[in-house]
Amino acid sequence: MKKAAVYTRTGDKGTTGLYTGERVPKQSLRVEAYGTVDEISSALGLARAQVTREDVRETIFNVQKLLMSVMADIASLNLPEPYIKEEHVKLFEDIIDKFDSLLQPLGHFIIPGDTVGAAALDIARTTTRRAERCLLRLAENEPVNPNVLVCLNRLSDLCFILARVECEVK
Repeated sequence: MKKAAVYTRTGDKGTTGLYTGERVPKQSLRVEAYGTVDEISSALGLARAQVTREDVRETIFNVQKLLMSVMADIASLNLPEPYIKEEHVKLFEDIIDKFDSLLQPLGHFIIPGDTVGAAALDIARTTTRRAERCLLRLAENEPVNPNVLVCLNRLSDLCFILARVECEVK
């Protein structure tokens, strides 16, 4: 089997192909949005390599897998059925509730950086918020799956909770 080339030269003039085949400018909001979600996955990968709790590590890995579908959803036009559904929102909420039940009520602001793993989760959280803002700008002019927006909102909450768990729960 011949190895596929890393480069295709199709993007050398400033366009890229969406998952559904359409060519769009690389600086389009859609490309920025799914690119920012890719940044989230990378930040989560860094966090996964540094967290100390196996349950947090496993949760991060599962979220990274789900983010592949989030990116596919954003990088597609005119899907017959979206990749991200309400069940994914519910999944995020269930995971948040599970980890939040391990924590004491929060009575103060948190300054990021108590552990390396928690700091990486805080970077993932803030990157997620940036992706959400980018997707909201895109939604002003183009169709965006509302479940993707809600999932990103929940993901920033999950990153916050996981960072707290990493710091506070032994």
